Amino acid sequence: MTDTAPRPTLEAVAARAGVSRATVSRVVNGGDGVRDVLVERVRKAVEELGYVPNQAARSLVTRRHDAVAVVVAEPESRVFADPFFALQLRGISKELTAHDNQLVLLLTEGRDDHARVARYLAGGHVDGALVFSLHLDDPLPELIQRAGVPTVFGGRPGWSGDRRDVVYVDSDNRGGARDAVRHLAGLGRSRIAHITGALDQTSAVDRLDGYRDVMADADPRLIAEADFTPAGGERAMRELLGRCPDLDAVFAANDLMASGALRVLRESGRRVPDDVAVIGFDDMQPVAEQTDPPLTTVRQDIEEMGRLMARLLLHGLDPDHRREDTPDTPSSVVLPTTLVRRGSA
Repeated sequence: MTDTAPRPTLEAVAARAGVSRATVSRVVNGGDGVRDVLVERVRKAVEELGYVPNQAARSLVTRRHDAVAVVVAEPESRVFADPFFALQLRGISKELTAHDNQLVLLLTEGRDDHARVARYLAGGHVDGALVFSLHLDDPLPELIQRAGVPTVFGGRPGWSGDRRDVVYVDSDNRGGARDAVRHLAGLGRSRIAHITGALDQTSAVDRLDGYRDVMADADPRLIAEADFTPAGGERAMRELLGRCPDLDAVFAANDLMASGALRVLRESGRRVPDDVAVIGFDDMQPVAEQTDPPLTTVRQDIEEMGRLMARLLLHGLDPDHRREDTPDTPSSVVLPTTLVRRGSA
């Protein structure tokens, strides 16, 4: 073992700067009422001594932990296999890092984990929570509300009703789905199938509604439910071919399912897009650009969704935004989508 030098103290910084301990504390914790010349002396002393504030003591003064919980209501195996979550987490991480906040990742494998997450949030470890990939029967929203933690949701919550205090960031899922199906119809396709996502999530429901907006009289057999995974897309595509072998187009509710559908179509001897045109949703480039053929898809800015979630939460936590002329709760945001044409449709 080697001896380590003692950590510089608040008193040492005060002595180096020639100010009181209270003045150093106000500067370090972002307080007001300190003259600029003294602020500069304190900051110089902090840098020279390598002083690092004690987070526990700092929290007592500021009532802030500079940490945000990111709660993903999915098992670990799904989160680390789906690039959607990586993109959203990257956006969140970039925004939190830019504001010197730590990201605390919490995953839920089952019902027991919900109680664990709720206890952690209620324990005062973080300033707020970012929650996404919720399912309609998920108890997390109620548990988080009881914990009293400021929260921003990723995706439109299906349980929110008329609650105006619910803040979320989403994409125009319904409008994007309409654009996809209209594009297929514009190509002259008339037997357009739809592979849905998990229908206990609002994104899948909204995309199904967008499909039905255009295909109001579609044969119900042209709709197959899946689960946002490649394997789910494969199963749904086989089911659709068995029921409707004359289908000439497929709109899948995400790129991963579309990639699975493409594999099944190729195995069955269907040419894409000659025999069957295919469109996905997300525009996750590691998936969409590497399929055969490259995937036409609806682009949503997943990373920007993560950034906006974090931005809205930090905005609500900032006391400077809590003036009488500024709402305490930011408004929800719905981002536009864009159809990206490639080789599959």
